[in-house]
Amino acid sequence: MKTLHSRGQNYLLSELHAAEFDRLIAFLEPLMLTRGDILYQSSVEMAYAYFPTTAIVSVDATLADGSTVEIASVGNEGMLGMPIILGGGASRNRSIVRVTGRAYRIAAPHLLDEFYRQGPLLRLLLRYAQSMMAQLGQRVVCNGHHSAEQRLCTFILQMMDRTFAVEFAITQEEMGHLLGVRRETITDAAIHLQDRGLVRYRRGHLAVIDRPGITALCCECYQSISDDTARLLPNRHPVAAKPT
Repeated sequence: MKTLHSRGQNYLLSELHAAEFDRLIAFLEPLMLTRGDILYQSSVEMAYAYFPTTAIVSVDATLADGSTVEIASVGNEGMLGMPIILGGGASRNRSIVRVTGRAYRIAAPHLLDEFYRQGPLLRLLLRYAQSMMAQLGQRVVCNGHHSAEQRLCTFILQMMDRTFAVEFAITQEEMGHLLGVRRETITDAAIHLQDRGLVRYRRGHLAVIDRPGITALCCECYQSISDDTARLLPNRHPVAAKPT
């Protein structure tokens, strides 16, 4: 039997009944995902599905000029590889690791074997697909109606929930890409948060000092997404971030 990182750190795996998990365990491969790793390329068949535990993966759309825009992100609440079970087999988008961390992967045929049993895994992944659609819809609303500072605060809270950490290696250019704004806009927002004593930012590292203060400034989307996820995945209980 493989030595697992921690099944409970991925909320989809933790919701599986013991019988379903016992059937999957022989096929779950624990691995480390490194920042910058490409898990999927656009229009390439997906050989594996991934269940992050402490890694965060960005799903990017590629534009005609070669630039990319993040349309979704997946951490310990979910899975990458939904086209495998929805019948597409390949994604139109690229998936790239944004935060180094751990995950499990499972070969597509083994995941499909369990999915086609039409048991708890099928129902769980369909609920997760609904949760992802809600997240995508909320992101459209967020991008159109909320300030860069509000969106940055929401982004920081989601990072904390997904990594159990209070400090992250991330550049202002990356944050600008993830939020769809210019680097200068992120710089201004980060300076304002730092001046208020909420974060500390230097040399590509962001440290959170005051989570309640960040929560007070974030947009409503953080709570909306959290509430919707809790409704669809009721056993998801985020672990508090550990101080550094």
